Amino acid sequence: MTHLHKFRILKWVSSNFVGGNKTSLPLMGSLFYIAENPRFYRTKRIVQIENGQSISPISRTEAQVALLEYLHVTRNLQFMDAENMSKNSPHFLEKLLAKVDVGQSVTRFLHFHPINEFEPFFESLGLKPHEYNPLLPRDLMFLCDDDLLLENYHVLCNYGVARSKLGKIYKEATEVFQYDHGVLVLKLKAYEKLGLSQSFMIKLVVCSPYLLIGDVNVDFIKVVEILRKLGVEISRIEESLSENCSYDWSKLSALLNLFRYAGYNEEQLGRLVSQHLGIFFEDSVNRIYLLIGFLLKFGSSMNQICSMFLQFPQMQVEKFVSNLRHCFLFLNEIEMEVHEIGNIFRSHTLMLGSCRLKKSSTLRTDLRASYKRIREVIRENPQVLKKWVMRSKVEPLPNMILKSRMLKTKFLLDLGIVDKSNKIERALKVFLGSGAKIQERFDCLVEAGLSRKDVCEMIKSSPEILSQTKDVLETKIDFLVNKMGFPISSLVNFSFCLKFSTQRIELRLTMCDWLKDQGKADPMRSLSTILAYSDKVFIRDYVNRHPRGPEIWQDLKNQIYSK
Repeated sequence: MTHLHKFRILKWVSSNFVGGNKTSLPLMGSLFYIAENPRFYRTKRIVQIENGQSISPISRTEAQVALLEYLHVTRNLQFMDAENMSKNSPHFLEKLLAKVDVGQSVTRFLHFHPINEFEPFFESLGLKPHEYNPLLPRDLMFLCDDDLLLENYHVLCNYGVARSKLGKIYKEATEVFQYDHGVLVLKLKAYEKLGLSQSFMIKLVVCSPYLLIGDVNVDFIKVVEILRKLGVEISRIEESLSENCSYDWSKLSALLNLFRYAGYNEEQLGRLVSQHLGIFFEDSVNRIYLLIGFLLKFGSSMNQICSMFLQFPQMQVEKFVSNLRHCFLFLNEIEMEVHEIGNIFRSHTLMLGSCRLKKSSTLRTDLRASYKRIREVIRENPQVLKKWVMRSKVEPLPNMILKSRMLKTKFLLDLGIVDKSNKIERALKVFLGSGAKIQERFDCLVEAGLSRKDVCEMIKSSPEILSQTKDVLETKIDFLVNKMGFPISSLVNFSFCLKFSTQRIELRLTMCDWLKDQGKADPMRSLSTILAYSDKVFIRDYVNRHPRGPEIWQDLKNQIYSK
């Protein structure tokens, strides 16, 4: 049976027990009502409590009445205090009823068994038994013996603080309830003199009870002064405060100063605070510090972080940080490289924090793709991640083999390298890599200084050169042109030299330079005569021209291939 169900039962019993046909009877100086309907008692319902015993709503209500009578009449507590304790201490009532023998009234039991009044008192303030047990006085049983506790309790009640919130204040700032007579009132007035309303102070002391300890809190005053200077009204601060949070005003003060030192001018900081005042009052701004640390770890600068906050979405920082963390775990699970994750986080922070990605295993199923394929898609366009969020319909990724084939076919036909005859199949087997990569390699040769027409002729004669990566092609061209001094045009007539490894090219050309210095090689050498021969022929026709040729050849070979 749920607590809500229990509450509804108790509410129904109470309304019927003290309402309807009733007769007022004086009882021990107080006025209570006893129902006259006899059928009511024959239809009582049973409530199970945690220790396995059964307590009916009627018994519970009778116990509340008896406890109220005992506290108010017998123990002389104020009626409001006694009523609050009797109505808002369910755990204590259950424990009390468990001690009462069958047929024995709670009233009679209380007359002969004094209770520890601090237990129902603390529970009525909103504390659970595990919270107030360590707070119980060791040498006191009766509340009247702690007059300072009651004095300060009444000060806060009369000020307007809800009794159910006083437990939080007691737990976090017990010293407040030990102040001498009149001290707590003066502390509350000291804050009001700063221009803070009573309603603001009521929320404030619940959020930050420690502000009532010692003198007026300097960090709190600094925050109020900064916010006022930025044009934020006190009423807006009051609206942003949550009684469910505990605020650390020193951290909030430090955070506002951090933004100022990071480069925010007064106008920018004012706009940030005004637009997103709520994010500064979530969980003592710990989440903001966590977010800043998270982004700094991925290489973001404070300027980038400040710029991000100026565009921060209208959502809780806690949820934003949770989304970022979930995204990081997703990218890590699909085995994205660390530096790639950093790049994505730095350039797409707002997007990643604003959406909740599906699980990696779910996405792999929905996309019908491997993690490798998913990584490729993200690298090409990180914005695709916002299409893969929770509760969104995700379409399978297109068949990349078919798409690549179509791109390569279009590329070859557009350049006129092949026609629509059966040559296309043979050409597709030669050109390794995706259609996009083939186009990229072609553009690389054009950007090196060759005409589009020359590159087409080169590919027709040596199509294998486009099976190499762009980086490899750039390295070979740079070596031949910039280091060895060959004109770029020399590649047109001997394009297949780009098929050879850079080590082979460097070894042959370096050996020829040495032979030329020894007067044993033709200075007007061509790439075709140097690179085309096999090692055996090259050694016979070139290396052996000098007695030390084989020795130099081997030394150069060891040196170049060991790099």
